[in-house]
Amino acid sequence: MVTETWRIAIVSMVQPIVERLVPVLRELGHEPVGLVSARVERNQPADLLIGNETVPPGLDLLFAADKWRVEPLLRALEPDLMVCWGFPWKLPQTALDVARLGSINLHPGLLPRHRGPVPLAWALREGDGRFGLTWHRMDAELDTGGILAQGSIPIEDDDCEITEIGPKLGAEAFRLLPAVLERVAAGDPGEPQDEALATWAGHFEDDDYARVDWSWPARRIHDQVRAWHLTFGMTPVVAPVAELGGERLRLVRTSLRDPGGAARRVDCGDAPLWIVTSEAV
Repeated sequence: MVTETWRIAIVSMVQPIVERLVPVLRELGHEPVGLVSARVERNQPADLLIGNETVPPGLDLLFAADKWRVEPLLRALEPDLMVCWGFPWKLPQTALDVARLGSINLHPGLLPRHRGPVPLAWALREGDGRFGLTWHRMDAELDTGGILAQGSIPIEDDDCEITEIGPKLGAEAFRLLPAVLERVAAGDPGEPQDEALATWAGHFEDDDYARVDWSWPARRIHDQVRAWHLTFGMTPVVAPVAELGGERLRLVRTSLRDPGGAARRVDCGDAPLWIVTSEAV
């Protein structure tokens, strides 16, 4: 058990994460002292972003103009540990070395599988069946540091929005956090990642996965639709696009069972699928 109180700097852009993380750290006996966030990117959902009105009480809020500004902002907070979760930039080693106990990150994938910016989308694209998460040490490369703890949750048929998935991933991450902090206190570098098992969860492109093939199984198309949704608009590609009844539609949300209302039934390769939300393109 960690017996000393640490000053903890949080690096994140995501308001729901910070809102839940701060009380958990306090319950574990630590003192979150400040939050370093990034300037808002145009394609980020504004209702999920940290702002002056949403930062938890008692925390300094610092906005970095770029990744090189993170180091001096962290130094001002004088942290014992830096905890990163939901941040878009690969940070330089000088920033990661500010805290005397180092820096740790929560990655929503089972590292070394699905390194990169959109691991949840790739878990759906590749039919993994579970969303993974990894607490790991941070180094100057992306998602390559020593593993401190891992967990996963089943992918449910109705998991379409990050607001539905995030709380379940968060609960698993918080379950693992006490053991993670014990390893940090012991100076444990974490388990090295096996490079032979590494895969890259990069941004989707304008390829075959951007177009809907109705001959595919219904579940595969359902996963395709929500996988694109979980890329969070970080690509200019409008997808996935389907041809249906002479129309070109971007599918936004689908269901494997009839949700009622105005949902539109389509017969796929093995079973029906219901289009809940779509947009003409």
